[in-house]
Amino acid sequence: MTRTVYTTATTLDGFIATDDHDLGWLLSRRLDDDSPWSHDRFMAGVGAIVMGRSTFDWVERHRAASGDAWFYTQPSWVMTSRDLPVPEGADVRAAAGDVGDVHPALVEAAGGKDVWVVGGGGLAAAFAEAGLLDEVVVSIAPVAIGSGMPLLPGTVELELLDSGVNGEFLCARYGVVRSPA
Repeated sequence: MTRTVYTTATTLDGFIATDDHDLGWLLSRRLDDDSPWSHDRFMAGVGAIVMGRSTFDWVERHRAASGDAWFYTQPSWVMTSRDLPVPEGADVRAAAGDVGDVHPALVEAAGGKDVWVVGGGGLAAAFAEAGLLDEVVVSIAPVAIGSGMPLLPGTVELELLDSGVNGEFLCARYGVVRSPA
């Protein structure tokens, strides 16, 4: 069954990026590729991706600076109301409006695997508010940055399902608690 999962890293004080969308605090941390919490293991279960425009722009800046091809083989949606430059050879699609309108296409494209809500926190909160977010997986870095883009703005009730360690990160997997209809 396809789950919609927000998987991200955060600082100890709850920010996924600095105020100017920098992730230097994340990229300088040690990870263990053999950990059950590794990115590669997570990606093996991902069938479709959705991200906000700020996240896409950061990925594109990082990709262009490294000279790499588009990072993902899965079909990827970018929630944006602006023109979207699609990287050569990438399956990237622009979408706008309510996440509930896009979700069926994400699930279909995932082909039984998970939908990864890459970020940002506002996009994940929109999926939660629409009752479409199933899990939140957070890797907590041992650093505080004081301010920035919040992990998950809004009110979302969670229950701890699993926890572990990946390199310098404390990792937790939460189920989203839904109110009875």
